[in-house]
Amino acid sequence: MGARTERMEYVNFGKAGVKVSRLALGLGFRGQSDADEAERAIERAVELGINFIDCANVYGLEDDRANAGTSEQILGRVLKRHRDDLFISSKVFSPIGTGPNDNGASRYHLMREIDRSLARLDTDHIDVYILHGYDDSTPLDETLRAMDDIVTSGKTRYVGVSNYRAWQVVKALWTQDANGLDPLICIQNPYNLLNRDLELEMFPAVRSHGFGVMVYSPLAVGLLSGAYVPGESAPAGSLYATVRGGQLEGAMDAEARTVLDLLHEIANAHGKTVAQTAINWVLSHPEVSVAITGGDTAQHMEDNVGAVGWSITDEERDRLDVASSGQRRVLDASATTT
Repeated sequence: MGARTERMEYVNFGKAGVKVSRLALGLGFRGQSDADEAERAIERAVELGINFIDCANVYGLEDDRANAGTSEQILGRVLKRHRDDLFISSKVFSPIGTGPNDNGASRYHLMREIDRSLARLDTDHIDVYILHGYDDSTPLDETLRAMDDIVTSGKTRYVGVSNYRAWQVVKALWTQDANGLDPLICIQNPYNLLNRDLELEMFPAVRSHGFGVMVYSPLAVGLLSGAYVPGESAPAGSLYATVRGGQLEGAMDAEARTVLDLLHEIANAHGKTVAQTAINWVLSHPEVSVAITGGDTAQHMEDNVGAVGWSITDEERDRLDVASSGQRRVLDASATTT
């Protein structure tokens, strides 16, 4: 499998017995159009000790829905060399076409899409199959019975949910328990210094029920990557210079600037990058099992791994908590999935 870094850390995924790396590689390739380079990035992640690869049936090169499914195909190429060493996820729910049954969490859609994902991945099972959003047009017990059948069939080992509110997670757990269904083992939601919503209701639910937490966007869609300097234009070719052109000034508000200034200070004290320090803050929360990091290139992965194997101090964490305290907001019920 290649040389592993000594600093990678592994934890139980919530209450489940499976051990996963604190960092997962997310395959929503935002800036990568080369399938071979994307494959090399996954291989480098494996060499660095990452054993958790997160995917979805809608992910593709350049984060383009026209390329939906290509991320699973690329991962499938890597799995041929590492299947027994990797823990992989894929997600289902988001639109994959224009037909009336090309989205959602109906039994019809779930049973069809698990087979399509397995074909693209060229494997007989997905380790954790995740509902990518809450479907209020489908009875929850229909969805969860279908997911249980997918577990029973051996096509997935575990099930999870993404972009659920805390009450929806608890309702799902209650429904599964009442009907003797395989329980979800994880949630996947955004969490970072500029979005601390999980602390309001989800973290108490985690402490009560013990499910694992995968957080995505630990760098606030790149704002905390260190690439952006308050008061300066976005670097050429960056996300906020291309896809989100003109949005940087609005995103870089006074609180975000304060957080970034403090991240620079703490990063310098530890000889780390701003991105590594921001991810380390996320991982310092005991409720968080895994942080999903994007890595379009092998170089990105080498930098991301520097977020583990060390820790900010309690005093530094307290200062970051205070600086970002305004980011603990109630989620908008109309929030969309990613």
